[in-house]
Amino acid sequence: MTFIPFTNPNFTLRSFCHEYISSDLPQSGQIYFQDPATVAMEGILSFNNHLSFLLIVIISFVAWLMFFTLYFFVEQNNKYSSKFVHSKELEIVWTSIPALILLILSIPSFTLLYSMDESIAPELSLKIIGHQWFWTYEMSDLKACYDTQQTLKYSSYMMVLEALPGKRYSMDPYFRLLDNNKRLVLPILTHIRLLISAADVLHSWTVPSFGIKVDACPGRLNQVNLFIKRGGLFFGQCSEICGVNHGFMPIAVIALTTHYFNTFVDLKLGLIK
Repeated sequence: MTFIPFTNPNFTLRSFCHEYISSDLPQSGQIYFQDPATVAMEGILSFNNHLSFLLIVIISFVAWLMFFTLYFFVEQNNKYSSKFVHSKELEIVWTSIPALILLILSIPSFTLLYSMDESIAPELSLKIIGHQWFWTYEMSDLKACYDTQQTLKYSSYMMVLEALPGKRYSMDPYFRLLDNNKRLVLPILTHIRLLISAADVLHSWTVPSFGIKVDACPGRLNQVNLFIKRGGLFFGQCSEICGVNHGFMPIAVIALTTHYFNTFVDLKLGLIK
């Protein structure tokens, strides 16, 4: 595969992502999770499969027990009334089995929670600030990597319908109500620290493929770790009811290799032309 160089005058980051990177976005009639792009989301999917299996077993057993009781203990099928009123053994069984099931569920649940909360020395820090009703992204630790005092900071607004280009081509790189005028660009295979806050009201920065859903609270800085395993174009939305335009705060993230991410940063900082 031959990539278009960033220095090409006809090159745009949007066309690059549409041409070479698959999109991870909701599909019509979708009933399952999106494909995972992080270790955390893989753990969430694994736990969901584990939990679904136990739920199917429990529902099947309870349904069979209810059917058995209704069918065999109905008044028409019993000539004699039962003398059964109490059983210590049965009480022990219906108390111990649910406790054992909860123990089976708690072990992978706690393991997943602690692994997602583990703090790893980040190679890149990204500050995310929620506004009414758009997102602001800031990378300030670039000063330590580049001989410059500049900070990469920009705001990301939803693309309004009037600004979307006409569908002159069979494959349109824009996605209605999901796309931004400036997508967030992040490197893959890199430990990233996300610092999330809000400037006005409560927001929630959520990307399903990353397994991330973090509240953005005014006056509070929430932290979460991110390690993207594969490149792609990922979409999310604000998941907190933050006002009249709550449904119009989409998140669009482009995951690139480290080489292309560094080239993108150089272009934004004006270090190369």
